[in-house]
Amino acid sequence: MRNLRTETTRAEAMRAKFRHGRADIAETAEEIAKKEKLHKQGRKKALIEEAVKAKARKGTASGDDEKSTGSAGEDALNAGAVVAEDISKNVRPHVRETAASIGKQTAENVEKAGNYIKKLHDRKKDKDISPDKSNVQKMSMRKRIRERFTGERSGETAIEGTERLREAAGKAIDLVSTILKNIVEKVASNPVVMTAVIPIVAVVLVIGGTFSSCSLVFGSMNHVAITTSFTADDDDILGANDDYTELEKAIQRKVNNIESTYPGMDEYRYELDQVGHNPFELAALLTVLYEDYTRAEVQEKLQLISDLQYTLETRETVERRTRTETRYHWVEHDGYESYESYTVEVEYDYHILTVTLKNNSMDSVARSIGLSEDQIKRYEILLETYGNKKYLFEDDVYAAPNPGEYQDYDVPAELLTDVEFANMLHEAEKYLDMPYKWGGSSPTTGFDCSGFVSYVINHCGNGWNVGRQTANGLLKNCTPISESVARPGDLIFFKGTYATQGASHVGIYVGNGMMIHCGNPIQYASVNTNYWRRHFYTYGHLRH
Repeated sequence: MRNLRTETTRAEAMRAKFRHGRADIAETAEEIAKKEKLHKQGRKKALIEEAVKAKARKGTASGDDEKSTGSAGEDALNAGAVVAEDISKNVRPHVRETAASIGKQTAENVEKAGNYIKKLHDRKKDKDISPDKSNVQKMSMRKRIRERFTGERSGETAIEGTERLREAAGKAIDLVSTILKNIVEKVASNPVVMTAVIPIVAVVLVIGGTFSSCSLVFGSMNHVAITTSFTADDDDILGANDDYTELEKAIQRKVNNIESTYPGMDEYRYELDQVGHNPFELAALLTVLYEDYTRAEVQEKLQLISDLQYTLETRETVERRTRTETRYHWVEHDGYESYESYTVEVEYDYHILTVTLKNNSMDSVARSIGLSEDQIKRYEILLETYGNKKYLFEDDVYAAPNPGEYQDYDVPAELLTDVEFANMLHEAEKYLDMPYKWGGSSPTTGFDCSGFVSYVINHCGNGWNVGRQTANGLLKNCTPISESVARPGDLIFFKGTYATQGASHVGIYVGNGMMIHCGNPIQYASVNTNYWRRHFYTYGHLRH
């Protein structure tokens, strides 16, 4: 036996036994030699390669590594189908439909990716990919996925999944990494397509799971589905939004009743932001705070959010003023009495009530209410995906960005001969493409519709100043006119674009059935679309 101590002699003996039918012993010898070789390469790499080859032997008759890699697509397809079933069964019943849909899409994309990998495997099997370049690509890809989609927790899970795939599938993961890297780069420049990419991200996780623990992948996919979705019932989301709108109506009623609440003032001054909110921001905030909330559950929180979003203040000041009064007295002249008039300067108190309503915006509340860093990331993801329920508020002109059809519209030159209108248009066009911001009234804070029009009027160089007005406030500064006599530079008002009485939206009419207004973003728009005709209120000519 001492003569068998060397590796060569030991291996020869084992191979001899194998030729005599002792396959079990031969395999043991092969494993011993293999372990000694792998030990020199490092314990971790040895275990990984052993797991991969064991998987290959189990999946193919010959134990061929190339066939093991080629079967990745089939394994991925099977795992993808399980993902769809797992998501559908394990998420809460009221989000099952959304989860199942995402799971189905995931399975379909996994199948496509698997087939693609098999096709490209033959083309690329003779081409080497630089390990350094490959690692850089994969690290960049994993970092982008972690930061863009799932936050630190799910990002770590995704990294573990792709690491297993890298070790097990070899060149196949290099191909997937390249494809996914290109997709993520496109997503970074166009967040709107993120929801379509999420199932493709799952390809990396699912294929990784086919070579190791699929339970890790299933947990990751469930997490991705929940992370990007509003998890409450649609009725509860809509109901909570309606309740918040009622709180806003109550605030508006307080403003409307100021003069009866504080009677006897000589003057009322109003500095009012527009009342309203982005419903997707409210739904995202409530989701982060409560997850699958009910309408009744969030009532107290709605009041708190309202108190943080809106600040209504009244301030009374008294000015000491002087006015000239005419007075009369009796005088006698040549035996006759008559009245004579004379003037005197009289001081008096002039009472002013200044009413200020500040809309701090729902987004500002969300970022200042005390959310953790992970919760802020989740909130931002929900806004980018619209919670996978964009249909809930698709009729809200302020909720989702809509660049419209006329960003490059040119007002006819002959209309610009009116200097006052030309000044207004020159100022207004400076802010094209700026996003809508509830309560915004300056280029620094952003604009809402009335803040935008008020700012243009005050800063266009025509010597006008209406202050900071709401749409209704601007209407009070106008003489209502008919559509037939409206001309460029007049204002156009709409009603019912959100829950408020009277005018709810305002733009600047630029002629030929067009206006420039603060939609989302600031843009040109036709006033003859179905939406704007349905909400049309009146035209107004500024009094100045």
